[in-house]
Amino acid sequence: MRFLLMHRLDESAPEWNPGQEFVEEVGAFVQEAAEQGVLLTGEGVHPSEKGARVRKTADAGITTTDGPFSEAKEVIGGFLVINAKDRAEAVAFAERYAAMFQDVEIEVRQVVEEEDLP
Repeated sequence: MRFLLMHRLDESAPEWNPGQEFVEEVGAFVQEAAEQGVLLTGEGVHPSEKGARVRKTADAGITTTDGPFSEAKEVIGGFLVINAKDRAEAVAFAERYAAMFQDVEIEVRQVVEEEDLP
């Protein structure tokens, strides 16, 4: 099964300007996960000041808001897509990943596969 792990950080978190030690620790973790066939892909993203939100509502139609997203306490800092046998294994992987950060929230979501569709 594939799982999407999105990590959210406060935009003042030190991980937005990582030091060499953090980069090496995460790099080693990612390399090991890729070599084991667990990690399919993963990327960090720039802070929200370089982003935009596009929203469609029945009332307002489509609206676009440029970053930074000051109303958001935490924003998405990146994502991983992993292979795991079940949700418990995906959560255990997320816990190991989270251990490298000071303050982080990781949302674990199973990816919808073709066989999941009606």
